[in-house]
Amino acid sequence: MRIATCIACCVSAIAIAFAASSGASAQVPPSPAEIGRYEGLFDAAHKGDAAEIARLIAGVADVRARDGYGRTPLHVAAYAGRHGAMRALVSAGADPNALENDRYDIVTIAAVANDLPTLKVALVLGDRPGNITSRYDGTALIAAAHLGHAAIVRELIRAGAPLDHINNLGWTALIESIILGDGGPRHVATLKALVEAGASVKLADRSGSTPLALAKGRGYTAMAIILENAGAR
Repeated sequence: MRIATCIACCVSAIAIAFAASSGASAQVPPSPAEIGRYEGLFDAAHKGDAAEIARLIAGVADVRARDGYGRTPLHVAAYAGRHGAMRALVSAGADPNALENDRYDIVTIAAVANDLPTLKVALVLGDRPGNITSRYDGTALIAAAHLGHAAIVRELIRAGAPLDHINNLGWTALIESIILGDGGPRHVATLKALVEAGASVKLADRSGSTPLALAKGRGYTAMAIILENAGAR
């Protein structure tokens, strides 16, 4: 039993290290070199030129075209925070739920960037907050919780994002706010928002560690108090 527990702990530690080092950097925005090569809709999307987008689409430009990384013009506009371009592209038939090569949609792009205005536009345009995104089979809510983007978390909760989705590392948004957070004000606010919205405080990770045990084990007293007040054990 001790050997199995140690193995589970080691696997969990490796997963935490991997996710912490690569999770926030998993998204790949267009590089300066790529932007320099953009033409047509991609160039107009990056610049936020809605009028040019309309002109190009009238000339039968493909609104669902992909660049070398699988990004559509809509992804490019979302990365650049070009709201007018986003609206013009979706009005012309762009899929707001499209995923690029790393399986990010425009809601998750905005969530990782902590870009609340772009997130709100993406939601209005029809991107579903419950989409399964990223190499971790997560959600925008999990990504935002990992990074301690509390305002994004609250907006996604209001939009109906699934609170207790478990990604392929075995973690919920609440667990990620603890194990990939720093225990500081941003992550405490994130955890508080999740708890107040009804996220489970009992779902454990794959090693059987509960959110309360994870918080106490890291010395995150403020998080532990919130969890205990919500009935966590």
